[in-house]
Amino acid sequence: MSDRAIPITKMSGSGNDFILVDNRQRWLDPDRAAPWVRAVCRRALSVGADGVILLEADPRGEADFAWRFFNSDGSEAEMCGNGGRCAARFAHDAGLAGETLTFRTKVGLIRGWVLGGREVRVGLTPPRDYRSAVEIETAGGRVRLAAIDTGVPHAVWRVADLAAVPVVGWGRPARHHPAFAPRGTNVDFVQILGEQDVAIRTYERGVEDETLACGTGCAAAAVTLGLAGEVKPPVRLLTRGGETLIVDFRQVEGRIADLTLQGPVRYVFRGELHSEALL
Repeated sequence: MSDRAIPITKMSGSGNDFILVDNRQRWLDPDRAAPWVRAVCRRALSVGADGVILLEADPRGEADFAWRFFNSDGSEAEMCGNGGRCAARFAHDAGLAGETLTFRTKVGLIRGWVLGGREVRVGLTPPRDYRSAVEIETAGGRVRLAAIDTGVPHAVWRVADLAAVPVVGWGRPARHHPAFAPRGTNVDFVQILGEQDVAIRTYERGVEDETLACGTGCAAAAVTLGLAGEVKPPVRLLTRGGETLIVDFRQVEGRIADLTLQGPVRYVFRGELHSEALL
């Protein structure tokens, strides 16, 4: 782990919080960053966050920047919708990109739009691996979930009373269920509130707990419910953190096109990480 005083920025995307590092000066080696990530993401003992985002120059020169995204447990993830929105605003404000931008992730190039104020929209990759009905056995009996990959894998679980759901108690076993092997899955519990309104809570893989919001989870919920004919876009998703994310898309000949995620992003602080935060 690095013991240098590393400049960091903490940001929140609708309750999903991240530590961002402008890593063009190579403060951290991304291939050896996992211990550092685990240390700084600890709540109470260090900065605390759901994940870490390292912004770097695009090695191919095709995008405004590239990123490496890490969950709080040090695992590297392919994509994160709320993290992408934070990265887009950070890059715009740092002069790395304009109001319309592109950045490279492990799932390819992602487009972003800084809309003014705190609103940021990002495009997501076309969903894949859709399964309308995955039956699993749980402590409460057999349930049927939808599954889809919106950059990372998600299982969508319809419930009647979202407030009563034990998200960790139900989500953790489903996250590791053999039906979602070998990658595992995020688990999104959803309650339909109206034709375009859904409430959502998510158990996040890599964080291994409930988070206040999950962008790719909102996309997964909106798309699977849309494909089932239960909602229509744009879909407003009320997150556990109290903010609303908007997922828009088009259905074209049975496939999903132009999938986007929009919502507010906020700065929390900028500063230098003290070496004692890594102890």
